[in-house]
Amino acid sequence: MTMKTLVAAIALSIAASSMARAEEAVVSYKSLGLELALDAARAALKDCQKRGYQVAVAVVDRFGTPQVLLRDRFAGPHTPPTATGKAWTSATFRNSTTELNAISQPGMMQAGLRNLPNVVIIGGGLMIESGGATLGAIGVSGAPGGDADEACAKAGIAAIQDKLDF
Repeated sequence: MTMKTLVAAIALSIAASSMARAEEAVVSYKSLGLELALDAARAALKDCQKRGYQVAVAVVDRFGTPQVLLRDRFAGPHTPPTATGKAWTSATFRNSTTELNAISQPGMMQAGLRNLPNVVIIGGGLMIESGGATLGAIGVSGAPGGDADEACAKAGIAAIQDKLDF
């Protein structure tokens, strides 16, 4: 190996190492846009209204920060914070609140989740995902049971699914 070839190889190695460090320093991610979040919330609310439920619907971004909160006129005063809590819990734990409920029953290894601040482990919180990435989450509160809340949340996600599949 000539001195010129050795110097070129070292320079290439340094450049590759610098690029790798630069890629580690900057993180790119996808997140749910406001219009899509609003569309999902409206669709979930409409689905619950068709079923005769007065609910609140919250959509949060991938970090759990609220983007949209809609409350039907006669939904209880507890429904906005509960819907937001369900969405936050789903986004931050990257799981549905129904699944978190199942794995955190008293006596189970994950039971401590129930005691963490702001965690709402009642059915009705679902992640909004696309292409293997979590974009946000939706939470519904006010239907007669977590399964009914979750059905409305699923309708909200289904309404925007074609826009998520990019």
